[in-house]
Amino acid sequence: MINKFFQGDSARRTRLSARRVLVAAAVGAVATASLIVAPGTASAQSTLGSAAAARGKYFGAAAATSHFGESAYTTVLDREFNSFTPENEMKWDATEPSRGSFNFGPGDQVYNRARQQGKSVRGHTLVWHSQLPGWVSGLSGDQLRQAMINHINSLMGHYRGGIYAWDVVNEAFQDGSSGARRPSPFQNQLGNGYIEEAFRAARAADPNAKLCYNDYNTDGQNAKSNAVFAMVQDFKQRGVPIDCVGFQGHFNAQSPVPSDFQQNLQRFANLGVDVQITELDIEGSGTAQADNYRRVVQACLAVSRCTGITVWGVTDKYSWRSGGTPLLFDGNYNKKPAYDAVLSALGG
Repeated sequence: MINKFFQGDSARRTRLSARRVLVAAAVGAVATASLIVAPGTASAQSTLGSAAAARGKYFGAAAATSHFGESAYTTVLDREFNSFTPENEMKWDATEPSRGSFNFGPGDQVYNRARQQGKSVRGHTLVWHSQLPGWVSGLSGDQLRQAMINHINSLMGHYRGGIYAWDVVNEAFQDGSSGARRPSPFQNQLGNGYIEEAFRAARAADPNAKLCYNDYNTDGQNAKSNAVFAMVQDFKQRGVPIDCVGFQGHFNAQSPVPSDFQQNLQRFANLGVDVQITELDIEGSGTAQADNYRRVVQACLAVSRCTGITVWGVTDKYSWRSGGTPLLFDGNYNKKPAYDAVLSALGG
């Protein structure tokens, strides 16, 4: 079912000995390339990040530099999560506002904060139809191709070796029953091949980064997820570099967690790619919201190639869907029942 609230991704996620902490962090590092248990004096499984690391996963959040001056925000962000995704700071309009002129400052703030604490970073996003500076839409043909490849090379080159995974292409398919590609400057000017070109350029730019395709309303098996599945299957068969698929997970009463969520993650994993829940937020409250969060976490834990979960924000008051109170901390940074459900599901 199409989520009527969703129009884009971010206009829009027991006590153990010190030795066990290190073992848990090592397990997480092997599974996701660069994870370290969240810092602090808390026991090993008393935070989302440390509990996930003990299960060989990461548990991250979208981080926004605009809130870094708020101590309550950074306290929760730093304590609870062992992976950061820049909410807007690495998108095209933020990083290349004019052609060939790059601004890495905001992205560096998220990146440096994460790396100084030993957390992993997901890069978001290289090629997307939204949040584009106006100059991109004015290009045609080879000009646009060159600009796309240069943007990938420059952004990935700047963070080369330090970003765990990149959302290389974001939201390239339409909703509905057609399974068609979404109209965009890239689709309209370069055709279906632009996605493959972007992934090949990304592999060359940073061979060690995981390369992901990311989309929404693909959480269960439907026309849109089938189209993405067919593309990934084709890429794997032809040797096009793709390492992971991101499932955004923006749920509400009209678009609930599908009953076949786990099975859908598994069928993608069976293609030989990792799967990740990349932008999780679930509208609701109380027990119902907690149960939905628990289901998502349990599904990821049940799929060995589900490497981690990112919630799309820290606190309800700054969520792009704040009216639906979709996150794990309320507007006063209190832990909600959904938080307890997630931590319990992770074994914390």
